[in-house]
Amino acid sequence: MTLPSRKTLLGNVLSVAAIAWIYGGDLADALRARTADVSALVELPSPVRPSVVLALTGVALAVAVFGLVQGRGEGFKGFRLLPILLVGALFADLALAESRIPIDSTDVASMSLQRFSKLAQELSTQDAVAEDPRVLQPLLEELGRPPYLARGEPVPAYALQVRKDCEGPVRDAPGVRVGTLLYCVAPERKGAWVTLVGLPAERRFGAPEVLSVGGQTRFLLVTPTIPDEAPEPGAAPAFRDAPVAEDAGTSSLQP
Repeated sequence: MTLPSRKTLLGNVLSVAAIAWIYGGDLADALRARTADVSALVELPSPVRPSVVLALTGVALAVAVFGLVQGRGEGFKGFRLLPILLVGALFADLALAESRIPIDSTDVASMSLQRFSKLAQELSTQDAVAEDPRVLQPLLEELGRPPYLARGEPVPAYALQVRKDCEGPVRDAPGVRVGTLLYCVAPERKGAWVTLVGLPAERRFGAPEVLSVGGQTRFLLVTPTIPDEAPEPGAAPAFRDAPVAEDAGTSSLQP
């Protein structure tokens, strides 16, 4: 009984493992995104491409197993199918990737947070920050839509929730929908912390939580305008960290 070389067998085994890891993961993500409370995805991925690749892998694997059972030697072309399929699928992915700009949900959410904070800062006076939800609500029109999916559907627009008498940014917001900006105003309107309900940067699926990176809440601080210390035009405030928020009241507005 003639068998292929160890190199050929190893190549087939590694090809199957790589395809299962890459395209099995893509298919699992595409299916999970349809049922997860929140998905850190800008658009719903299609299960068609990974399903086709996995189906072809099954056929190629069956041919390779048939060759082994029949005692085919190194010259059997069926032993080349799996490596060819892996290379072809990766090449197709590379060609498609050239026409797409990868978008990370955490990056987009952070930019939206910065944009809203900058606009809210422009509404501040020398004595206090803006507090009226009716004044802050129009700012959401500048942000587009949140970079998240809810049960497989795009979140259509950002929402706003204003909280008062806070001592820091909101870190926990149970029951608040994804895409909600939490504008937490300090006593006497001496400042406001802005956070966003999304997902932690380290997670792609799950229940909505306040946006965080490395376990640290991502937020920006809006302060009263001080003429001598006004930021340069276009300058973006840095993300900061602070104690857990405590608030005495909440106002909500959403589309």
